[in-house]
Amino acid sequence: MAAHRVAGSVEPADLSSYQQAARMLLLHGVVTENYPSAKALGLVLRWAEELKDDFRDLFGYALHTSARHARLLRRLDAFDAGQAFLAVKSKRPFDRRRLAYLCLILACLHRSRIEINLADLVKLLRPYANAIEHLGFDATTPGHKDAVVDVMDWLVDRGALRVSDGSTEDWARDHDRGDALFDIDHDSCAALFKPNKPLQHLASAAGLLDTPTAGTGRDARRRLAAQRARRLLIEYPVIYFSDTDPETVVALRQPTLAEDIARLTGLPVERRAEGIMLVDTTGHFTDKRFPGRGGAINRTAGLLLAKIADLQEDPDRSSSLQYLLPPDSGEEHASLLYRIDLALPQSGTVDALAYEPSEDAPAVVAEEAGEAADLPAQPELPFVEYGTLEQMVNELYEEFGPSSFTNKWQADPSGLLAEALALLADLRLVHAVPGGVLVRPASGRYRNITAVLPRSAHDGQFALDFPLEDTAR
Repeated sequence: MAAHRVAGSVEPADLSSYQQAARMLLLHGVVTENYPSAKALGLVLRWAEELKDDFRDLFGYALHTSARHARLLRRLDAFDAGQAFLAVKSKRPFDRRRLAYLCLILACLHRSRIEINLADLVKLLRPYANAIEHLGFDATTPGHKDAVVDVMDWLVDRGALRVSDGSTEDWARDHDRGDALFDIDHDSCAALFKPNKPLQHLASAAGLLDTPTAGTGRDARRRLAAQRARRLLIEYPVIYFSDTDPETVVALRQPTLAEDIARLTGLPVERRAEGIMLVDTTGHFTDKRFPGRGGAINRTAGLLLAKIADLQEDPDRSSSLQYLLPPDSGEEHASLLYRIDLALPQSGTVDALAYEPSEDAPAVVAEEAGEAADLPAQPELPFVEYGTLEQMVNELYEEFGPSSFTNKWQADPSGLLAEALALLADLRLVHAVPGGVLVRPASGRYRNITAVLPRSAHDGQFALDFPLEDTAR
């Protein structure tokens, strides 16, 4: 029997332990002594050598480990607008201020010794923040202290800092009297910020992407395409063949891809005519659980998909649906890259070492073009207008009652609709376009979602079972 290419030296009895460690690294990126759990680091270090080899061979990722942390360094093929750091308590994505404070605070910690109190850290932060136009820091300005607290909580959660006295809440209530003392784990701090290239060498954010050089041979291009395909399957909820280049589609259809990823993660790969996806049967290998008990936004998103499916299947109403081609994914990525580059500083780049992304791209050789000749053309997708979506949400409010959507959303159906659509777009179930959304093929798997989302309330009325903590937000 031929040896497995992935986890080749792992005994069958230990395979589930190895797969759990792989999933943990892919999900969290950084594992420390207490993050994401007390036992996580020991599990990862047990399989460190095997994981290093497999992550390098499958994805071109690098795994760095020490006695106190493990860090998986990814290589990106494209930017994803849905990636975000989440605040520990509110679970809200970091905004630009919080991201900037995070980078500045890590730089300040790098210059500190083994401990620091929050008041002194803020004194170090203030001049750096005030030197940046439109950023700044002023403890009396609304939102500035909250941003610092979110950053400090995020660092404590990942083990980069440990609170030895006081609390960030005391400082936030009264920054003149309250304070907090932190022990610094410099090893973990260094692991949290580890770009693949020095940022001072970048004239464009494209320099952070893993761009292959032109002129590689056919075999090398095939290897790169297979690597891109495996990265896509790991990093995104679903991959549509029509969104990717022909070389990558050919690689996505290879049976060895599914075998390798399934052995690494312990999860099955599901193929359909439109695309391919890795199915999370554990319920824990994702940063966005769907469907599930995820609060008002999650439930509303699921119920919207059910109403959209009803609209598509209703013979009287479906005839009025428009079908449109989705925007070109390459053009959308170029637009995203342009917006990122608008925020790059005009000074500080080392011109002699500045990286300029090459405009050359590997061409598809004739044989590979022939293999991709049977690929489906970009399909037209059902277009649901925003007014129709608003009507659907209003119907949900009438059906379940405004109080079913928690205190935060019961008087704001439009805000809830916007958040639900953002979640569905991030999951690649819809595609936002001006005036509405395009319904993507994978959304069809949730057409019967109403069978599992709601429950009957004790008073006999049909209500939604939302977790209590959502009402406090």
